[in-house]
Amino acid sequence: MDGFIGRERELTKLSRLFQKVESGGRIGRPGRALLLRGRRRVGKSRLAEEFIRRTGVPHLFFAAERETLAEQLQRFRAEAAASNLPGASVFAETAAESWSAAFQLLTLAVPKDSPSIVVMDELPYMIAADPYLESKLQRWFDREFSTVPMLLVLIGSDLSMMEAINQYDHPFYMRAGEMVVDSLNPADVASHIGLPAAEAVDAHLVTGGLPMLCEAWEPGMGLWDYLEDAVTDSTSPMVVSGERALAAEFPADAHARVLLRAVGTGQRTFSSIAKATGGLPNTSMNRALQLLIEKRVLIPELPISTKASREMRYHLSDGHLRFWLSFIGPNLQQIERGRGDLVLDRIKKSWTSWRGMAVEPLIRESLRRMDGLPEETGAIGGYWTRANDVEIDIVGADREPIAKKITMIGSIKWREDKPFDGHDLRALVAQQSRVPGADTGTPLYAVARSGATVSEGITVVAPEDLIAAWR
Repeated sequence: MDGFIGRERELTKLSRLFQKVESGGRIGRPGRALLLRGRRRVGKSRLAEEFIRRTGVPHLFFAAERETLAEQLQRFRAEAAASNLPGASVFAETAAESWSAAFQLLTLAVPKDSPSIVVMDELPYMIAADPYLESKLQRWFDREFSTVPMLLVLIGSDLSMMEAINQYDHPFYMRAGEMVVDSLNPADVASHIGLPAAEAVDAHLVTGGLPMLCEAWEPGMGLWDYLEDAVTDSTSPMVVSGERALAAEFPADAHARVLLRAVGTGQRTFSSIAKATGGLPNTSMNRALQLLIEKRVLIPELPISTKASREMRYHLSDGHLRFWLSFIGPNLQQIERGRGDLVLDRIKKSWTSWRGMAVEPLIRESLRRMDGLPEETGAIGGYWTRANDVEIDIVGADREPIAKKITMIGSIKWREDKPFDGHDLRALVAQQSRVPGADTGTPLYAVARSGATVSEGITVVAPEDLIAAWR
């Protein structure tokens, strides 16, 4: 499919699961189910469609919407009747006024002796319209769907709800495998755009690895050429994606959106976020924080050391939303008035300082995936104090947040025109012993965009190393 980027690992996992369906799997129970979850816009539906295209078997793809049960059933029946399932005509001939009735028709429509795929997208919307849907799915899967060579793929963007479906106190417990679809990783972005490693990391910071944004980035196009096209067009995916994501995730929760805007402007502590929200009451603030954490939009972090700390910080899990909330969302009116050029100028003026903070979570996640780190490194984060008189970009430990052993200390210098030098090394050494559990023997690391002029006593990680960690 033209424009389909990466996902070979995910497609391989799906293929292995489908092979079990094709081979008959368990005697008398060839059918399989898969719970596929991931944040909005990461390409879950596109992945499922590409997998269906590659298998070429009869299939049904139904995408639910936030609507009434009657409307969902009507659309499901229409989609099923128009599908290439061998018995699809039963949906045109018989009404289905409940999901049980619809599933009964589905058992008549799917082939009995050859494999098929049925996808139900946005399962949380279906459960919202029918709270008993999980029980109905369980009953029909046990009695019918598992007895035929059918792969049932259940997709959802509400991460906490999708995780709960496979827990012991839910009807569908232990009946489905699980698969998480993340945004495209930096290596996929680098391969698609064809940029050097450092510039590919910058591209990932802007797009968040979202397929629809990466598809609009022409191979070889530089960052500023891409942003000039994206920011000056009020209908571009770059401009409209953030507002659509917020509307879908938090349609009626104004407090969560206010809090997100505060985090998007760079506020990371409870007190600074509260101040930036304009005095949101603590009760509302705590409720909004909990909602954002449950939805995996906001990630809470504690400093890593051998000493307990309560200095919580928060950062956005969605890289593109971080960029959008910083630059696009606050300036939508200007973009719609045709003055995207002014917005682009603001991005250029703030780019270096914004990028220096935004790149930290991505670098830490890349390091977690790297081979060759000090032995016993099981967690990577940072360290800071309430007064910020000590702030270490990279802290490796055997566990988090309270470690038994600190395994590495590091600094991030993502500068375009200045390598990591002796001054940076001396600054890191000066703070090394101030991390509880670290000492002068703790290995030192530097992650540098422009290389380093020092090498003795420190391990330097280059942009190429970060990209390679994702391959």
